[in-house]
Amino acid sequence: MSAHPKPRKNAPFDHPHDEASPPRKRTTRTTAARRVRWKWLASGLAVGLVVAILLAITGAFPMSNAAPPVFPCEVIASYPHAEDAFTQGLIYKDGFFYEGTGGHGESSLRKVQVSNGEVVQRVDLDPRFFGEGIAVVDGKIYQLTWRSRVGFIYDQETFERQGEFAYTGEGWGLTYDGKHLVMSDGTDVLRFLDPLTFREARRLRVTSGGRQLYKINELEFANGFIYANLWHSDYLVKIAPDTGRVAAWFDLRGLWPSHRRSHREAVLNGIAHHPATGNFFVTGKNWPQVFEVRLAEQPSSRGSATRPSAN
Repeated sequence: MSAHPKPRKNAPFDHPHDEASPPRKRTTRTTAARRVRWKWLASGLAVGLVVAILLAITGAFPMSNAAPPVFPCEVIASYPHAEDAFTQGLIYKDGFFYEGTGGHGESSLRKVQVSNGEVVQRVDLDPRFFGEGIAVVDGKIYQLTWRSRVGFIYDQETFERQGEFAYTGEGWGLTYDGKHLVMSDGTDVLRFLDPLTFREARRLRVTSGGRQLYKINELEFANGFIYANLWHSDYLVKIAPDTGRVAAWFDLRGLWPSHRRSHREAVLNGIAHHPATGNFFVTGKNWPQVFEVRLAEQPSSRGSATRPSAN
């Protein structure tokens, strides 16, 4: 936008002096015109400043509505898994799997030998309870239930029940971020609970490409992020715990194809991180295998994942 030249001091009027017209009237018109030009100039400068600020902000803080990348997984190994385990939570610790299973009359907490899938320790839940996600904190195992609004606390070594805790809503997935128990309930919200008082410290809404992400299920905290299963999806998501934004999707289609699954609810569920290798163990409900995978952050040739519908 071109600006009018700054008027020189004692410069002549825009139009020649007309002796027939009152000089004062011509002076008023000229002053008004100059004021209008200065207003336009000021407006142009203001608009330019706003645009510059917006460009600077956009460059420093990229738009959060961009779709996150989708990466493949690389299968490293597979291990036997008990097909009667309706997996709701999975942890790898001290060379063993700790697994929480669901189903009324079938729910349990298990310690499992990785190499052969043998259950070396087990405690069953009362048939009233439908077991859900688990987390280990300072030698204790915490286990959620689905709709009973109660969780159980066990000694990690003996599996002796040491107490219970209450919460509102449904219990789905559970993990520990080093400070809080992080809990999902099948919605787009993660809840952060104090592991001693079980008071809710905060809530986090999860979004992917600017859209709310629902059906968040089993959780695993690793490498500063929360990894999550999505109910009835063969993808994992990697969630930033400070913003709730999905940083990446991981394509696990083909690990155990749907035509080989024993029933409709035999879906992908269960994530456990191996801190020594950086790999992850994943399985599904009533799957015959646990897969050790590397979540390589390289673009997938399969394109974007199908996001769950908002409901």
